[in-house]
Amino acid sequence: MDLDAVRALLTTDGATLLAEATRRYGVEDEFALGTRLRRDHPPELVAAALTQARLRARAADKFDAGDAARMLFTVDGYEQATRAAVAGHRAARMAATLGAGAAVADLCCGIGGDLIATARAGLDVTGVDDDPVTAAVAGANVAALGLERTARVVEADVTTVDRSPFAAVLCDPSRRGGRGRTFDPDAYTPPWAFVRTLLSGTACVKVAPGIPHERVPAAVEAEWVSDRGELKEAALWAGDLSGSGVTRRATLLPGGDTLTDADDPGPAEPRPPGRYLYEPDPSVIRAGLVTAVAGLVDGWQLDRTIAYVSADRPAPTPFARGYEITDTLPYDVKVLRRYVREHGIGVVTVKKRGVDVVPEKLRAAVRPRGDGVVTFVVTRVAGRAGVLVARPVTPAG
Repeated sequence: MDLDAVRALLTTDGATLLAEATRRYGVEDEFALGTRLRRDHPPELVAAALTQARLRARAADKFDAGDAARMLFTVDGYEQATRAAVAGHRAARMAATLGAGAAVADLCCGIGGDLIATARAGLDVTGVDDDPVTAAVAGANVAALGLERTARVVEADVTTVDRSPFAAVLCDPSRRGGRGRTFDPDAYTPPWAFVRTLLSGTACVKVAPGIPHERVPAAVEAEWVSDRGELKEAALWAGDLSGSGVTRRATLLPGGDTLTDADDPGPAEPRPPGRYLYEPDPSVIRAGLVTAVAGLVDGWQLDRTIAYVSADRPAPTPFARGYEITDTLPYDVKVLRRYVREHGIGVVTVKKRGVDVVPEKLRAAVRPRGDGVVTFVVTRVAGRAGVLVARPVTPAG
């Protein structure tokens, strides 16, 4: 989509067409819908409207459905946009520290996901993006959602923006290059050197969840966030926005439960499995807080290099999924196949860590047939590959 298409969609005729395309998309066949709309509208405008209707339908998994139905999107902007729940968490944290009405600069604002959440949290936010189309889309979204009083968008090079009027800076560097998504901080745009200057003040910078711990500057808090058990992103908090004495944090949404290195008692000696097994949330694993979960459940790791925790007693926690261990078997396909046959197992879930196994192939190899359900956890036990037969237990958290 180019700038002319954005402007055309914001006209009265374009808005009417877009509303009709959004309302009928997924109800009518897309080809038939396009044919019908082209009877009354220019083909280029219909193509733009159908693209937006398609993106709006996809965006309902990231944004509130009501918001998505009124917003404009670019393909790259949608893909990099922060999920609404995560943006809301981040904005609420900033507002709690900075106070209502504080001025925030949202650099690399994209189509406005964080911009919208930040304005709704009661902060006064200025979005900045150097791409004319993206900036126009973000501005249109601010207007569509009625946020003009507390949010605005300017087109500019983010590295040249005067940051002195702002109490804090929020930045979401582009993590896409010519070959797609990049995980190397040195390949970010704007460059990592500029990001480090932001982190010398009061700032929050969104980064890829796989960022190496050693790349996080000193005195900066790194927070990994999961939403409903799926790791979504990481953010670096600096200056007044960082937690006092905290360098690593795992946060679980939608509940907002949080665990930090201040809660971590440190490593304990690995031991064989007890009666219960705990699989930490992926945000906990990325934050390096598996031993903190072990402390919460009065447990231990099976191996220092593997993110499984065991305990003798049930201790429900939101930070890990719990299983009761019913059997311990050698990692031998014939033994596992016999176990499945003798117990009438028809559904096998395979989880693995620290052992080179393809879950789908192992599941097929044991030939499940019957009414029973089982989970095989393939991992190292006392330095050797083994299988823990487990059944999930419902966590109170």
